[in-house]
Amino acid sequence: MVTLEEIAKYAFMAFVAIAIIAGLAIGYMAYDAVNDYSATPNGFADPDVSKNNGYVTLIMLILGIIVGLVSVTAKEVAPFLVSAIALMVARIGIGTVADVWAPLAEVSDLLPYWATAILNYIVAFVAPAAVILAIRSVWVLARTK
Repeated sequence: MVTLEEIAKYAFMAFVAIAIIAGLAIGYMAYDAVNDYSATPNGFADPDVSKNNGYVTLIMLILGIIVGLVSVTAKEVAPFLVSAIALMVARIGIGTVADVWAPLAEVSDLLPYWATAILNYIVAFVAPAAVILAIRSVWVLARTK
């Protein structure tokens, strides 16, 4: 019989896969926008890409809320929060396509766009779960005193 923890584990992996697939799709759209419309220096600022990026980010936020509410057990909270902090700091430190991903552009012009979009969606998925778990942890700590 399948337990709730197994379902949560597979759901988490599926949500990460969705973030990667969406990152590949939106990253390609941003790359294509830069190459098709030279007036748009940042492909993510293109109106069509921006609209789709917003929809995917909203979906990732909703999935992150689901994970934060049902998926992470009490013993997994601390490692999850540390991992979430590392992902969010990495995303802040990396910046935009042109900044840190420049070495990837030496291999292919498309790779920086994919890397940016994938990291954005994974962070958009993990951040709301981290906020929910952090609030839950603070609540438990405050209640036990």
